[in-house]
Amino acid sequence: MNITLHVWRQKDAKSKGRFVKYEADDISPDMSFLEMLDVVNERLVLEGEEPIAVDHDCREGICGTCGVVINGRAHGPRERTTVCQLHMRSFRDGDAIWIEPWRAKAFPVIKDLIVDRGALDRIIAAGGFISAPTGSASDANAIPVPKENADLAMDAAACIGCGACVAACRNASAMLFTSAKVAQLGLLPQGQPERYIRVKKMVAQMDLESFGNCTNHGDCEAVCPKAVSVDNIARLNRDFIKSTLIADRRVAVGVEGAG
Repeated sequence: MNITLHVWRQKDAKSKGRFVKYEADDISPDMSFLEMLDVVNERLVLEGEEPIAVDHDCREGICGTCGVVINGRAHGPRERTTVCQLHMRSFRDGDAIWIEPWRAKAFPVIKDLIVDRGALDRIIAAGGFISAPTGSASDANAIPVPKENADLAMDAAACIGCGACVAACRNASAMLFTSAKVAQLGLLPQGQPERYIRVKKMVAQMDLESFGNCTNHGDCEAVCPKAVSVDNIARLNRDFIKSTLIADRRVAVGVEGAG
């Protein structure tokens, strides 16, 4: 296969970027997309040029670091597929492929196709955990969990934090990511003690990171490589409203007690 690449090149967040054209010749259709970029980079190095910076790690579709926008779609043309699991047979000989980084204010460009997704880590740090006593592990069936809740929690926990939902959203919203992390804990008994304070803290951090608001277009779910459902956003909204009501009730009780 002979492919024409238009790759976004940008030195850092403060520099201007631009698309640069490269010819990728003799590419095997059995190569993964990242392997194709490896071949292009090897040729660039041999020619004395700067290789294309692209983030990756596991190459197994589970770590969430390899995300780029390919021909206007986060992670490329195949549904439920990360870039590292995308193969060149998904394209045709002679195709032109446009490759760019996630576009979001909360994801500043580090270099070329690599962005800083630390904002997602800070949302997790704000409340995406449970407080549990240390010690030996409890019996697996010590806390009964309804199967429906367990299944929904596992589906939410499938989120790999790649940021494709943010890149696809016209508002650069992180609601699908945040709601998945809220739901995977809020659906289980272990996550109940901090359920409502958790959602308030994580939403507050999401707003601080300059993510946009959700307007329910569903583009996030469409590009999610793990098919995380937008139903989790509804769960987050319900929990957030309840957390506000609980806080108001506590204030009211405190005022009455003081009187």
